[in-house]
Amino acid sequence: MIKSVLIFNQLGKPRLIKFYEQLDTSQQQDLLRSIHAQVAKRPDTQCNFLECARSINGTDTRIIYRHYATLYFVFVTDLSESELGILDLIQVFVEALDQVFEKVCELDLIFHFDEVNYILAEVVMAGMVIETSLAEITRAVAEARRMARPEAEPTRLNIASLRRGFG
Repeated sequence: MIKSVLIFNQLGKPRLIKFYEQLDTSQQQDLLRSIHAQVAKRPDTQCNFLECARSINGTDTRIIYRHYATLYFVFVTDLSESELGILDLIQVFVEALDQVFEKVCELDLIFHFDEVNYILAEVVMAGMVIETSLAEITRAVAEARRMARPEAEPTRLNIASLRRGFG
């Protein structure tokens, strides 16, 4: 099960925090600091998963992450999840972000956090993976955008209103 999804920059500033288990805010912040300290000091040549130094709610956890440009995409899972499966899921999530925002950057995550959360909800819900098809994810996001956009009302012009305007 996925316990949390974190996106933070190289300085440790969180850009997305999603926990699928109940934790106090102080515990969440401590966990974020701890994960950032572990992940940020690792060179890119090392593997992208490691055992978490702390347990979450009494269960052992694993940190699986990818480093793209200035952002770290981190999934914290229990030991039953496949490391390579989660790495592939991170890749699908980043590709979906890239298609929606056309060359996604850190500012897109800041200013369009609602869409980022929607994309994540299309991929993971309640700690379980629900969709891995990039085409389905982008189709759902496009549909949500279309539904959110208000329909333009057709303007009606009639002869009487035109005559009053000239008059």
